[in-house]
Amino acid sequence: MDYSENRPIWPGSSSFTVGSTPFGFFDSDSLFQQHADKFANFAAQHLGYPITDIELQDINFYTALESAVIEYSNQVNQINIVNNLVNTLGVNTASAFLGGGSLTGVNVGTSLGYITKLSKAYGTEAGTGGTVKWRKALINVTPGQQTYSIRQAVSASLAESGVALSSTSSIEIKRVLHNAPPAIVRYFDPFVGTGLGSQQLLDSFNFGGFSPSVSFMMMPIHADLLRLQSIEFNDQIRKSHYTFEIHGDNITFWPVPTTPSGSNAGSPFYEKVWIDYIFDDEKNKDAILFGNTALLTNVVSDASNIPYTYQSYNTINDMGRSWIFKYGVAVAKEMLGQVRSKYGTIPIPNSEVTLNGGDLMSQGQSEKDALITQLREFLDKLTKEQMLTRQNAEATQMNEMLSKIPLKIYVG
Repeated sequence: MDYSENRPIWPGSSSFTVGSTPFGFFDSDSLFQQHADKFANFAAQHLGYPITDIELQDINFYTALESAVIEYSNQVNQINIVNNLVNTLGVNTASAFLGGGSLTGVNVGTSLGYITKLSKAYGTEAGTGGTVKWRKALINVTPGQQTYSIRQAVSASLAESGVALSSTSSIEIKRVLHNAPPAIVRYFDPFVGTGLGSQQLLDSFNFGGFSPSVSFMMMPIHADLLRLQSIEFNDQIRKSHYTFEIHGDNITFWPVPTTPSGSNAGSPFYEKVWIDYIFDDEKNKDAILFGNTALLTNVVSDASNIPYTYQSYNTINDMGRSWIFKYGVAVAKEMLGQVRSKYGTIPIPNSEVTLNGGDLMSQGQSEKDALITQLREFLDKLTKEQMLTRQNAEATQMNEMLSKIPLKIYVG
């Protein structure tokens, strides 16, 4: 192609239509549609039109404008993410979030939401609250059998409600209700009053005729505590203490269950043991991203999936649009430099003309870098940390100024 004879140049005007930009992020914005053609003239005249031909077409200027808005949105959203990531961790990123919208243009207030969610996760682990439902299962004890299957007990308990236990469900035991009878039950017995040598005391208070009369004893509280402790130590040392062990799917009880009646009857008799459990899937579903372990899906976990989108062009203020226009011109200048660099010189009669493609590319890149630096420095001052620091400095200065005001002397 003879560049000197067939060179596409800017005709001096354009007519924007939807679909003229590569991505079309802002094509439906009425203000963007109005500014697209105006920006094309603005950029072309900054590049020397009509004194010199501009080897660009309208779509090049539209692309430069779209690139500038995208870059502006990117810089603003980076600061928004820094300010709001902690407050949005665990927030749903699904399409239903905010009616299918995003956090762009939304004021994210500072709250205790993240801390509250975190405390609920701790509550689930500690058994003091949380959002995970505790379920109960019953183990029917057989005399002489110590070890039982936890999954079989859970499956049987769920079957009573018409629910089948999935083979992939992981069960976490929270509590086993298998404890020795309280010592207080054996201490305050209607027949032990005389054994404590306190029958005369009971009779003196006219409590001797009551059953259990020992409930009315007027004795030092430490005497009761010592007797209770003695009973518990006796059970722990001299008897098979009530306890259990869990290994994998099996739970083992002590002491060995006995028969409730007949010649084999024994005192450590128990026929039912209840357990409290949860499903790990439910805990993981309601847990919170903490540390480096992701327990949730489809939620904000880091800067990569926090739901921020490009800014709406019609909501960007004049300061932002001014930056966009300057950045767009720098992009257009870089484009023109790339075009002119394809042909270093243009032949003319008896000579040739050297094009300035390299200079335009260098100028465009330098202007883009300077604009990004300027915007970044400005936005860095708007982080919550910087604003709090500035407010603190203002308050300190205000207090210093107020301290220099003479105080009035009040005479009553």
